[in-house]
Amino acid sequence: MYMMNPDEYNHPALIPVDGVSSICALDFRMDEWGIDVALTGSQKALSLPTGMGIVCASPKALEAAKSAKSVRVFFDWNDYLKFYKMGTYWPYTPSIQLLYGLRAALDLLFEEGLIILAVEAWGLKNCTQKEEWFSDTVTAVVVPSHINSADIVKTAWKRYNLSLGLDLNKVAGKLQLLGCLSG
Repeated sequence: MYMMNPDEYNHPALIPVDGVSSICALDFRMDEWGIDVALTGSQKALSLPTGMGIVCASPKALEAAKSAKSVRVFFDWNDYLKFYKMGTYWPYTPSIQLLYGLRAALDLLFEEGLIILAVEAWGLKNCTQKEEWFSDTVTAVVVPSHINSADIVKTAWKRYNLSLGLDLNKVAGKLQLLGCLSG
C-alpha cells in the first residue's frame, strides 16, 4: 500500500493519527507514511491496563511545537525532551509497573507476531468463515464443543486475575473474543 507523504510537497500541515485501537494491531508505518504525531494507549492492542498514553512525534511536529501559540497545561513535549537530554527520561513520576508491562508486551509482539496467526497454530478456528472477512483488531475464536466459554472467563478471572469478555445470544458459550490481538 502506498500512501502519499505530504512532506514530498513541502506542505506545512501536520498529520496526526489517533491509533488507540489500531497501533500494534495493524500495520503502521509512521515515518514511511509521513505521520507527524501518533497516539495510542496501553489498554488496547498492547493488552495492558489502562493508564499509559504513548505519543510519538516527528521532527516536523517537534519543530512546529516551538512556535505554537496554544496553551499546554497537561502535556508539553519540552519537559520530556529536556529530561531526555539529561539522561533521566521522565520529568514526572512514571508508572513503573506499566513500563515493565510495556516492555513485556513489546517483547511478545516482536517475538510472536500478531495473534491471529496463533489461533491456527493452537488448533483453534476463527469464527469468521472467510479470511477476507477477518478483523484486524478483534478475533472471535470458536471454543471446542466440550468447553463452555463462560468457564474460560471464570477461570481467567479466578486464576489469573484476567478479565475477558463474554459471548452473547446465539453464540453464548461457544466463542472467546480476543480483542485487539489479531493481525
